[in-house]
Amino acid sequence: MPQKINVVGIPGSLRDDSYNRALLEAARHVNEDVEVRIVDIDDIPLFDADLEAGGDPAAVVHFKRAIYEADAVLIATPEYQHGVPGPLKNALDWASRPPGEGPLTGKPTAIMGATTGNFGTARAQEQLRQTLIYNDCPMVKSPEVLVSEAQDKVNDQGEFVDEPTLKFVGELVEALRELTLRNQSD
Repeated sequence: MPQKINVVGIPGSLRDDSYNRALLEAARHVNEDVEVRIVDIDDIPLFDADLEAGGDPAAVVHFKRAIYEADAVLIATPEYQHGVPGPLKNALDWASRPPGEGPLTGKPTAIMGATTGNFGTARAQEQLRQTLIYNDCPMVKSPEVLVSEAQDKVNDQGEFVDEPTLKFVGELVEALRELTLRNQSD
């Protein structure tokens, strides 16, 4: 019998109807052995060591707890100006604290992304990989889910219906499950 895992899904876009949130919603339905809980980052304040010294703000505590309680992390990121959106990088900065001990440290992670442009989110994903390497996160390397022209791959309700996209999301989620189970057995 396959073992189930719990995954925290982090949308890199703050927009309610974002394509990256829709990717995470699709990930919730592609593998019955993976439960994806989406956690929002819109209330997380800008990282400030002075603010941190006074104790993590409530939104940060909630975010960190969601990561601590999950077996793995799935990030869906747009690409802004060839890079990671500021709010996503900021949230991951908080999750890396304290250095070497934060909830992100060593957490199995996968990245995917959607954009309305022609080139997917390859540059943003590469930048995210650097942040995750710093946090010693085991990462899914393949498949890469780089959804371009996302507006043409969703229905009127904003749900991904494009079969190739859903196939890749399913493969990524299964690869994350396998990576997580391997790490748990080590």
